[in-house]
Amino acid sequence: MSNLVTIFGGSGFLGRYIARRMAKEGWRVRVAVRRPNEAMFVKPYGVVGQVEPVFCNIRDDDSVRAVVHGADVAINCVGTFDAFGKNNFDAVQSEGAERIARIAAEEGVARMVHVSAIGANAEAESDYARTKAEGEAGVLAHMPGAVILRPSILFGQDDNFFNRFAGMTTISPILPIVGGDTRFQPAHVDDVAEAAVKGALGEAAPGVYELGGPDVNTFRELMQQMLGVIRRRRLIFNMPFWMAGLMARIFRIGEVISLGLVKGPITKDQVLSLKVDNVVPEDAKGFADLGIKPQSMEAILPDYLWRFRPSGQYAAIKESARNLNT
Repeated sequence: MSNLVTIFGGSGFLGRYIARRMAKEGWRVRVAVRRPNEAMFVKPYGVVGQVEPVFCNIRDDDSVRAVVHGADVAINCVGTFDAFGKNNFDAVQSEGAERIARIAAEEGVARMVHVSAIGANAEAESDYARTKAEGEAGVLAHMPGAVILRPSILFGQDDNFFNRFAGMTTISPILPIVGGDTRFQPAHVDDVAEAAVKGALGEAAPGVYELGGPDVNTFRELMQQMLGVIRRRRLIFNMPFWMAGLMARIFRIGEVISLGLVKGPITKDQVLSLKVDNVVPEDAKGFADLGIKPQSMEAILPDYLWRFRPSGQYAAIKESARNLNT
């Protein structure tokens, strides 16, 4: 083996953690992305020339074949929340995933790891969940020995979940959410990256692994935990699904009128997704089957959400000073 791995979406939130881990394992890493010039930050993950961003459009056979050629392992981390446009759910999560697996098989790639999502279901109302399931089926049709990972919400330094809502608290006394009673099982991004690397190295048996952290909380409870970490008090407003659906339709009209320049904070598909719990089923294979002990939110969130505290990095010092005064 030449120890070459191609990571599709390797500059994304999860992909960059996988790329870093694969480089530490001594592999050469191709980071296949649409905009290589914006992914140059991955190059220092290894020695000179070990990690290279390369252009790839997963909607094009020739483009995929060029970055897969000569690789021993393919890892697909590409996903989208766009229901419209060229890179929509079907193009990326269904057709794109199947294309990568088909060409990987044709090129003699030994192993494949495919990142899906908890809740992937071919019968789901949500197009996101439906196309995730279709992508899994397409991958297994061509690479039946693939390792498929279904993580819950990912959290970590650059996440788009806790950072997003923490940012909202700095400009509003009200924190609006949808699906406050929906349950989630957030997983730390580097734990999922470790799972992907085990699959890439052949240390994980083929199959589907549902990956959730040690804690199961409702959306409301997650926001309460986040508020505790950033030392802020905010009114959590649980928006009814009918209201959220109406707002999503209005935002969609605004997006069409602006030719896509204005993006709404929530979409119709996200509203549908928030109606379904995002937790690991009891009978599913998960982190334990991979020999991984997932990290808790309690241990990680303060490391990167401190910047949203009213006193920022000085919050702990001020709290210590108050204790001394008393």
